[in-house]
Amino acid sequence: MEKDRKRAQWGWYLYDFGNSAYAAVVLLAIYSAYFKGSVVGGAEGSKLWGISVGIAMLVGAIVSPVLAVIADHSAFKKRFLLFFSSLTWIFTGMLFFVKKGDVFTGMLFFILAEIGYRAGQVFYNSLLTEVADEKEIGRVSANGWAIGSIGGIICLLMVLPFIVIYKGNDLPVRGAFIFTAVFFLLSTLPTFLWIKESGERKPLPEGMNYFTLAFTRLGRTIRSVRHFNEFLKFIIAFLIFNDGIVMALDFAAIIGSVLYGMNQTQLIILMIIVQLASAAGAYLSGLVGERVGLMKALIASLILMIIAVIWMFLNQTLTGFFVIASLAGLALTGVQAVTRTMTGIFAPKGQSAEFYSFFAIAGKTSSFIGPTVFGFLAAGVALRLEAQGMEVLLAEQAGQRAGIISIAVFLLVGFLVLLTVNEKRAKQAALDYTPAE
Repeated sequence: MEKDRKRAQWGWYLYDFGNSAYAAVVLLAIYSAYFKGSVVGGAEGSKLWGISVGIAMLVGAIVSPVLAVIADHSAFKKRFLLFFSSLTWIFTGMLFFVKKGDVFTGMLFFILAEIGYRAGQVFYNSLLTEVADEKEIGRVSANGWAIGSIGGIICLLMVLPFIVIYKGNDLPVRGAFIFTAVFFLLSTLPTFLWIKESGERKPLPEGMNYFTLAFTRLGRTIRSVRHFNEFLKFIIAFLIFNDGIVMALDFAAIIGSVLYGMNQTQLIILMIIVQLASAAGAYLSGLVGERVGLMKALIASLILMIIAVIWMFLNQTLTGFFVIASLAGLALTGVQAVTRTMTGIFAPKGQSAEFYSFFAIAGKTSSFIGPTVFGFLAAGVALRLEAQGMEVLLAEQAGQRAGIISIAVFLLVGFLVLLTVNEKRAKQAALDYTPAE
């Protein structure tokens, strides 16, 4: 049994290994900059990128909670995970066909891939309680982030030589998307082979189908929110500070290219360094969480993230940006790993997917708001300054710095809300809860 449990944990880790390759190539290092600079161009690229991310998050926020309830009741977590993963594999590969001027298909294929990536995370995260008990859940969650970061590094290292050798040719850049799709697919095969869902498929109540059951259960959970006051405050805090995390991730390559003139090779090297820092941050957050408590570990990671963003606004050098990005990488995976762990601990037994869906709703809602705010703010400031006669590049740089200020605001407000959460009461509420059927 111990051997099976360890193998299931490795199956869980390897999904993060694969989907982090998608995040590293599509969101962080290559496609975001390629879409902004080559497919669209100019300040309009930042705005359309923000809109694309926002649409994907909004769709995920609508479908995830309903499907999560169905997954809990039917024990279909792995089936839903396979469906959404397939969506990402297919449309990440389809990004190969996006060329200069293909704005509509560039947005459409990315949005579909991103819906699969984000919605799939709901079911992947809910499997955490299938492979780890409460004593080890923090360490296992942190290991997932750390191993995932390594997957992103390996994928970037594999595509980097071709981009460097054929510099100026977009074929290796587009080829990286096909490679990433295959890398993600192959990495996740152990997930579907080694993890077994412990829950049993429950019969449907008389007169109900899965969708009516889903809305009934969601209504019940919403009505029970008074019992979960601390979890609600935690989710509100996460909703706000996660804006800053997602904005920093989704616009990192664009910030680097606009403020510091970084080319595609430099961006990939930067993201490799960030992924290394992220792996270290995830591992350290697991150790710190076990020793001093999850809440203290989360607060420390958020403080580091706020420092990094303020420094980014003030920084003027490329070397400084590399250091800042490394610090941010160290901090943001700590935030993500600990919040995922805390959600699993705050969830009542048998409702992990449902609670992770609310966690995902907060993430997707903030992901809809944050990138959209950044995109419109950066583009709006740039276009206004251009109209006043400022040089185009200087105007775009001013727009990006305005966007960085908005990242800091979201992080700081979310941090202040988090300070009001009582971790002990949140855990006790999960243990005491008995849902009314």
